[in-house]
Amino acid sequence: MAAARSTGGEAAPTTPAAPRDRRFLFALGAVLGILVLVGGTLGFVSLTQGPRITEVQVNPKEAIESSGSRVILTANQSLATIDESQVTVEPAVPFTLDAAGRGIGIRFTVPLDDDTDYTVSVADAVGAGGGPSSTLTTSFSTPASTLFLLQRDPEGKDSIFRTDLAGEGVKVFTADKINDFRATSSQLVVSIEEDEGSKLLVMDRDGKNSRELELPGVGYVRAIQVSDRGGYVGYSYSDKEVSDTEGRASVLVTQSLSGDDEPVVTEVGDKEANIFVWQFVPDSAAVLFIDFDGALSLVDRSTDAGVQSLGLATTIQGISRGTYTAIVERLDGTVVELNLADGTEVPLEPSDPDYGTATTITPFPGGTLRHVVARDENGIPSGQAVVRVDDDGKATKLVEVDSSDSILQACASPSGQYAAVVVAPDLTDNPYDQMLLPLPQKLETHLLDLRTGDEVVALTGFDASWCQTAPQF
Repeated sequence: MAAARSTGGEAAPTTPAAPRDRRFLFALGAVLGILVLVGGTLGFVSLTQGPRITEVQVNPKEAIESSGSRVILTANQSLATIDESQVTVEPAVPFTLDAAGRGIGIRFTVPLDDDTDYTVSVADAVGAGGGPSSTLTTSFSTPASTLFLLQRDPEGKDSIFRTDLAGEGVKVFTADKINDFRATSSQLVVSIEEDEGSKLLVMDRDGKNSRELELPGVGYVRAIQVSDRGGYVGYSYSDKEVSDTEGRASVLVTQSLSGDDEPVVTEVGDKEANIFVWQFVPDSAAVLFIDFDGALSLVDRSTDAGVQSLGLATTIQGISRGTYTAIVERLDGTVVELNLADGTEVPLEPSDPDYGTATTITPFPGGTLRHVVARDENGIPSGQAVVRVDDDGKATKLVEVDSSDSILQACASPSGQYAAVVVAPDLTDNPYDQMLLPLPQKLETHLLDLRTGDEVVALTGFDASWCQTAPQF
């Protein structure tokens, strides 16, 4: 039989949708509905809650070791102008602000305390297009401090240790004769004394991946310092063979820690200068120095500005972190605070109570550490002390010894939270070693809490990495 045909205008019957297809359509519709609902809800929340933080960048370890560390907050939308008055940091610490678009950068102008919880808040933050305000808040914790110390052994190898403030130390580097060392946030710079002259090594902070830096010649390196921010090492250099007509003596050399450049001898008036004392300006590549003629000068390795003359002086006591201010002693014996940016100066105020003229003055954020010597009626030293002097002049004795001992150095941790005081005990029974930087064989480093005056721990060794320079006896 022939198949039946449909009549002229009738439509062919449709096949009903399968149950599985209907379930898919229902699910798709439900998902689209949820997305619309979520989008609407998020839009409503953004309109009613104001800006929010989506990302925080901070390096707490770097923050306790150097000034200039940052907390960077990123918001979920571009923000209206943020003023410094809207920003608070607890515990309080000086800062500068750099905000644009979605980013808010808070730069700490001094290092932060160790083992401390910090909270950063930005009040009344508003989107660039207006809308409600909100407070942006983040918190972070800084780690406990560590420092490096040098221990010399007249009968064996010298060692550099890394230690915490409980006195738990680990040896990171050994050599026959370690004359001096300094530490950056990522490296150690070590001066080794050998028969033919000095060697200058750069290595990781765990003593690994050591490499040798080129020196200006065959000679001796003293007074190592580092510019962590600038990436430089500096030192006083003297040729091994020096006479009245040949050789260099006590010239200031700077070079990159990377070893990519040649050592540069500092010149004044196109002549290599013999340097009496010098210091890196903290958090920069600038060097402040006094030559053998008493001329105080400043030169910045990061610019081509040349040498800037700052008058005459007898010594550089120290340079404050974050302020570009140096404490120097002028030829007439006055001690002044010298602004290195504009050359202005003011006398350094005496302490209250006044403990007399300080032999050394070391600045830290919040004050100075002053090493003073007591003398009897005949002018003979009868004792020594390290005094903490706050910015308002209030003075407090931290460490005091009698005439049988000697204080060699006092310096503060980067934030001014702790002090390291080097003492040579029992001077009558404490012979010098035979190093290029000669020091008594027995040395103790006393760590103190500068806020309370309490001693934290006493350690064997010296040359604490908190100090900008090695001690001098």
